[in-house]
Amino acid sequence: MAQTPAPLAAPPKPTWDPAQPSRPFPWLRPTIRIRLTLLYGGMFLIAGILLLSIIYLLAAQALNVGNEPLFKLLPGSKVALTSNTCPGLKEGMSADQANVVLDSCMDHQKELALDNLLRRSLLALLGLSVVAFAFGYAMAGRVLSPLGRITRTARQVAATDLSRRIELDGPDDELKELADTFDEMLGRLARAFDAQRRFVANASHELRTPLAINRTLLEVQLSDPGASPELVQLGKTLLATNERSEQLVEGLLLLARSDNEIVERKPVDLAEVASRAVEQIRGEAEAQDVALRGVREPAVVQGNGVLLERIALNLVQNAVRYNHSGGWVEVTTEALPGQALLVVSNTGPVVPAYELDNIFEPFRRLRSERTGSDKGVGLGLSIARSVARAHGGSITAEPREGGGLVMRVTLPV
Repeated sequence: MAQTPAPLAAPPKPTWDPAQPSRPFPWLRPTIRIRLTLLYGGMFLIAGILLLSIIYLLAAQALNVGNEPLFKLLPGSKVALTSNTCPGLKEGMSADQANVVLDSCMDHQKELALDNLLRRSLLALLGLSVVAFAFGYAMAGRVLSPLGRITRTARQVAATDLSRRIELDGPDDELKELADTFDEMLGRLARAFDAQRRFVANASHELRTPLAINRTLLEVQLSDPGASPELVQLGKTLLATNERSEQLVEGLLLLARSDNEIVERKPVDLAEVASRAVEQIRGEAEAQDVALRGVREPAVVQGNGVLLERIALNLVQNAVRYNHSGGWVEVTTEALPGQALLVVSNTGPVVPAYELDNIFEPFRRLRSERTGSDKGVGLGLSIARSVARAHGGSITAEPREGGGLVMRVTLPV
C-alpha cells in the first residue's frame, strides 16, 4: 500500500517527569534560592571588605599624623628603665641613642595596633558573613515560598487531576500574578480535557451505533439462503469494509483516551499481559503457520492493565500479520533495575531502518508490497506508543538481522 502523506509531527514529550524521584543531594543544585543567597552574601562580603579597607586606611593615617614624638631626651639626661616595653632601651644610653630607640618602639607599637585592628576586623567580618549568608538563605526561602507552592501544585496536577489550584494569597506582586496566570491556565486545560472526554464519549456512541446496525443488516442479508451469488459477494465485501471502519473507529477512540497521563494505577504483571495477548492471537498465528515462542519472566509495573494488554496485543498482532509462512514471533518480558521490558521479535521481510522513522505516526504503515499484508488501519503502533508514554515509558523499533523487527517497550517500575 502506498504511503500516505506525512502527518504533522507529534509534540515532543515533556522532559520533566513528576514521578521521577528527587535527587539525593538537592542542595547541590544551583537553585534560585542558592543563587540569591550567594548574591546577598557576596554583596555583604564585598561591602564589608571595602568598609574594612577604608577603616584600616583611616586608622593608619590617624596614627601617622603628627608622627613627631611627644618628648625627647635632652643631652645629659639619664635613662632609667621602669618596664621592658621597649626592649632596645637600656640604662646608661646617651640621650640621642635613647631618642632613636624610642622612635623605633613607637613605630613598632603603631604596627602592632594596626595588625591587631586588621585581625579583629577580619574575624568580625567572617562572623558577620556567616550570619549574612544564613539570613540571606532564610529570606530567599521566604520570598520564594510562593514558587514552591506553585511547583507542588504543578506536580499534583501532573500526577492526579486538573482540579487543583494554587490560590495564592498575599500582596499583588509578580509572584501572585504568576500564580493567578497558572490557575487560569489550569482552568482552560481542565475545560479542554473535559470537552475532549465529552467528544470521545459522544463519538463513541454516534460512530459505533450506525456501524453496528450496518453489520447486523449485512449479516441478516448474508444468512438468506435465497440470495444470489452476486449479492452474497457484495454483502461480504461490504461486511469487510464495515469491519475495517469499526476497527478504525475503535482505534481512534482508544488513541484519544490513552494519550493522557494514567491517573489510577494498579500493579500489572507484563508477563501475564503478554501471555494473554499471545493466547488471543494464537489462532491467527496457526492459520498463517507462524510459531509463537518466548520466555516471559515476571515484571510488575504500576499502570492500567487493559491499556498495557493493548500494547502487547498490537505488537504481537503486527508481528504475526507482517510475517511469512514458517516464521516465528518471540515475546519476552524481563524485570530490570528500575524498569520492566517487553520485547516482541519476529521474522519477516527485510525492513530498512529509514522506513522505521514514522511507523509510530497515525495511519503510517510499511508498504504492502514489502510486508505482504494490508490488514489493520495504521493505528496499532500509534496506540502502543501513546499508551507507553501515558505510563511514563517508551517504545522503540529496530530492524532485525535477516528480516523482521524487534520492538522494545520499556516501562518504569
